[in-house]
Amino acid sequence: MLYDVAALTVRVVPRSNRAGAERRGGQVVLRVRAPAEGGRATEEARRLLAEALGVPRAAVGLRTGARSRTKTFEVEGLSPKMIAARVAAIGPAATS
Repeated sequence: MLYDVAALTVRVVPRSNRAGAERRGGQVVLRVRAPAEGGRATEEARRLLAEALGVPRAAVGLRTGARSRTKTFEVEGLSPKMIAARVAAIGPAATS
């Protein structure tokens, strides 16, 4: 195989007061400031996921969920094991 491509399913929360990535249980939650209109929240989530995983924005693409809060992104250049390790490094959700 020339390069690795792995998929990651996330939950997107649009119109959040503060943007950021967090783990809730075994799921990655991406809080974005953009509204869920015209793909703006999806694009912000893609950029935020790339930043959280430490890969270029161009390496992250939407596979499914364009009109859903649950989205699956493809990440080029990382194996499933590497993604799991980087997801584990994302902080857990703050409890209030």
